[in-house]
Amino acid sequence: MRKGVCSLVGAAIFMVSACFLSEAHDDKRTRMSHSCCNMFEGSWVYDDSYPLYNSAACPFIRDDFNCVKYGRTNLQYLKYRWQPNDCDLPRFDGRDFLRRFKGKTIMFIGDSISLNFYESLKCLLNAAVSGESKSKVETRKTHHNYLKDYGVEVKMFHTNFLVDIERKDIGRVLKLHSLKNGDVWKQADVLIFNTWQWWGRRGQGQPWDYIEHDGKVVKDMNRVAAFSAALDTWAKWVETEVNHTKTHVIYQGVTPSHYKGAEWGEPGVRNCLKETRPIKGSTYAVGLPVGEKIVKQAQNRMTKPFYLLDITRLSELRKDGHPAIYSGLNTMDCTHWCLAGVPDTWAQILYAHLVSGIGN
Repeated sequence: MRKGVCSLVGAAIFMVSACFLSEAHDDKRTRMSHSCCNMFEGSWVYDDSYPLYNSAACPFIRDDFNCVKYGRTNLQYLKYRWQPNDCDLPRFDGRDFLRRFKGKTIMFIGDSISLNFYESLKCLLNAAVSGESKSKVETRKTHHNYLKDYGVEVKMFHTNFLVDIERKDIGRVLKLHSLKNGDVWKQADVLIFNTWQWWGRRGQGQPWDYIEHDGKVVKDMNRVAAFSAALDTWAKWVETEVNHTKTHVIYQGVTPSHYKGAEWGEPGVRNCLKETRPIKGSTYAVGLPVGEKIVKQAQNRMTKPFYLLDITRLSELRKDGHPAIYSGLNTMDCTHWCLAGVPDTWAQILYAHLVSGIGN
């Protein structure tokens, strides 16, 4: 097993590295030992023991993400495992996860990328108890699932912007300095936030008519500046309203889309439809999205801890992992991710982080 270097940035603020329990196999038994490394630097390697579950056996996958159900025949994308440079990422252990988080609530808060992640975690946990009585898993249409015998609740709170949209006489107003759902969120023990993909929407896809910023209502403004202001509002809420002795805050890094082949060295490619393999190595030509940079800037200004699940770069390398035309959306989708697939690796890293900290 490879060893790594664990670095903590600031006062208990984890950025791209963490100590975690890493597994090694010996005579078909699993030994767990402590290791430290940067889990977000590495490359994708082919591993025939993957995927971690059969999508056909998971009842939680929306048609949007169910690529095998909708006819994807090249299934090589299922066989890749994330390999950090300096350590081995522990394989997801659903039973261990359920045992450690008995009596706890985990809440995903964000847009459909959060939903993608949420359903991945539910499928991984479902696979861990799939041999048991079906009565042990209760599913609800409100997108939350309670594993009764384990006392673990996993919820999804859908919000595209984190900050509020309110209906006024003039229309729908996106309020960059208003966050009214926090009392609901902070009831959970683990909060996993995400927002970015809706900030650039325009025309019919834009779910607001005006923006309220610094006490002024405007028709529009620079979207990057708007995102930054909203993220500052969220960060202030995290620092002033969250009880950090009870609640663990995680921000899911910005996930990329793959519509422009020039971004990965194939200028003639216009979408992800024919992509069947990850990008080799560990670098992505165009670097990080501007949204990810703003997230890190906001984190650096904070004094209270939150963990950045920095999955941007590893996801950039997976141009092959999107539904494309293989979903119930009847459109080209190179933004979301097939399940099983890339979000399962996000869940593995989440597991590694949680069992090293509050999960113990």
